[in-house]
Amino acid sequence: MSKHLKRGFQGLALLPLVAVAGTAYAQEAAPSVEDLDQRIKVLERQLEIQKEESDAKAKDSATVSANEKGFSIKSAKGDYEFKFRGLLQADGRWFVDDKAPRTGDGFLMRRVEPTFELTLGKALFFRIQPNFGKDSPEVSDVYGEWRIDPAFYARAGKFKAPVVLENLQASSATVFNERGFPTELGPNRDIGLQFGGAFLSSTTTYALGVFNGAPDGRDGTQQSGSTNSSGDNRKEVAARLFTEPFKNSPGLFQGLGLGVGGSYGEKLGNGDSSQVKYRTPGQNTFFNYQTAVTYDGAETRISPQAYYYRNSFGLLAEYIVAKQEVANAAAHEKLDNKAWQAVANYLLTGEDASYTGLTKPKNSITQGGVGAWELVARYGVLDVDNDAFTNKTYADITKSASKATTWAAGANWYPINNLKIALTYSQTSFDGGATTGDREDEKLLFTRFQVAF
Repeated sequence: MSKHLKRGFQGLALLPLVAVAGTAYAQEAAPSVEDLDQRIKVLERQLEIQKEESDAKAKDSATVSANEKGFSIKSAKGDYEFKFRGLLQADGRWFVDDKAPRTGDGFLMRRVEPTFELTLGKALFFRIQPNFGKDSPEVSDVYGEWRIDPAFYARAGKFKAPVVLENLQASSATVFNERGFPTELGPNRDIGLQFGGAFLSSTTTYALGVFNGAPDGRDGTQQSGSTNSSGDNRKEVAARLFTEPFKNSPGLFQGLGLGVGGSYGEKLGNGDSSQVKYRTPGQNTFFNYQTAVTYDGAETRISPQAYYYRNSFGLLAEYIVAKQEVANAAAHEKLDNKAWQAVANYLLTGEDASYTGLTKPKNSITQGGVGAWELVARYGVLDVDNDAFTNKTYADITKSASKATTWAAGANWYPINNLKIALTYSQTSFDGGATTGDREDEKLLFTRFQVAF
């Protein structure tokens, strides 16, 4: 048998073995339905594990947001949050036809206020707001708050006393450059402890606080009840109750708010009385006490207040009476000084008016629109008790006016989000205040460039 023929028979003998091996390989290469199902289950579980890990990371990741209301960093559960906001107000004051010396025409940085807010574990809140717009920078607000429940919080630090409606409105939200006459009689910021909250489905808010005590229209000081460095133990109590009874019921009266604020405290010495300087819209002093006058007893302030906002229309009205005991040597008197105002605004471009102000026009100029346009008007009076001028005992009618009456009108333009450009005119007339009779009218043109977020 030849060698080639022998090899051929050997190859044929191997064919069954090759066939068997091929069948076994084929069976191994084609897994069963059970194997495929098992593999799918393994893959599904791996995907579930990956999703669980991704969700766990997302729960621990902070979220960053930025919009027209500011910037914030918030923990995944919302327990911790940092917010940064800001306000810049660059003003112009232009006095018209003034013959007597004024503060002068020109530009000024009215407010430069970065605001930092921290929420710690939902229950704790901290706010600090410095103001770099003044010649001597100061901290406007700095306080901590323990938010036990929507109906109850405790606040301690420096903040606005809860009395005057427009004074409690955010500076970025006021429709005029300066607040009206009721703010001149009420306390401004003070140092103290306040309790407050909201109830009746958040339609009613209350605040009750005890403070060092602030002179009319001014901030309180570190010292208790006096600007004297020695201080004393006198305190001032302030409270406010405000309700929006139809807040949760859409309709004609949904934007109606009614309330009353007030304060009571002992004030003694000229440390408080020397700070009383009632000012015009142009921030010129038109009334102050004689040098020898001192506070000599309790001061009581009562301020009924209201606002109404309906669609594009807004109206804010308030009244305040400040009853203060004063003395000059042996003379003693209880003076009743009063102020009131009404402020109206109307948005021509259809945005909703509100107490919190406007930051976002419906159609900004970047979207091809005209921005938001707002018309504003004000009328107000501050009337000093005539008994203050009897025989020039407490005030000199030739140097201080007994009454100031102001009206103002203007327009505000919001071309894009967070920007406001204002042009307003105010005119204030006086009873007394000059050696020749009545003080010269203050005629004033205001401008403002405001960035708020």
